[in-house]
Amino acid sequence: MNITKTNRPIAIVTGGASGLGLATAKKFCNNNIKTIIIGRNETKLAEAQKVLGANCHYYPFDLNDLNNIPELINSIIAEHGKIDILINNAGINMKKPFMAVTDEEFQQIITTNVSAVFSLSREVAKVMTDQKSGAIVNISSMASQYGIPKVIAYTASKSAIEGMTKAMAVELSPLGIRVNCVAPGFIATDMSAKALNNDPERKQKVLSRTPMGTLGTPEHIADAVYYLASENASYITGTILPVDGGNAIGF
Repeated sequence: MNITKTNRPIAIVTGGASGLGLATAKKFCNNNIKTIIIGRNETKLAEAQKVLGANCHYYPFDLNDLNNIPELINSIIAEHGKIDILINNAGINMKKPFMAVTDEEFQQIITTNVSAVFSLSREVAKVMTDQKSGAIVNISSMASQYGIPKVIAYTASKSAIEGMTKAMAVELSPLGIRVNCVAPGFIATDMSAKALNNDPERKQKVLSRTPMGTLGTPEHIADAVYYLASENASYITGTILPVDGGNAIGF
């Protein structure tokens, strides 16, 4: 996979120290892509780097610090010279009844899951525009397609991500930057395990309407992200790709 014609690609994966982000970073590193993982917890980042090996670099950074995102990208460019791939994976969830969610809690989810994606994508797009090439892959959720109870803020944020993906693709694709989105269904991660294992009725409902009969794995998402970031998807932009084992069409 050669996103650029000179030397190997450089990718950024936010939230790359765990879950879907770690699986994606592993997929990239294993395919000789220099991969920069970003997250708040430096200890977790360092542990992930040990697992991922020499192709992995990390930057401790809180993406809620919107004002300093331009400085972060400048630092990455100063050290690595370019950015070929951006994976907007970092996100948070909150399970709480709609009428109990405070304005502050709702805004916290929106800031992390939407505003940070916007700010980071804007700054990276400036770099990619100069390069005349690049691929951005956002991570949404099938929650944006469903009416799932007790996740109002998360649902709103992921619906915004899918709309942003299309708007970004229309503006950036003429500049050589493809923008796509992967929408995971029910994936076996630490975050989903807590939610489903404490709610057997919901877990059974999930599995009963999933034609493939199992939860997905982080590797399933990593494979889809890698495809959309690669030259194999060179004529694909503005697409929302569900990776859900058929859950969306299950009965």
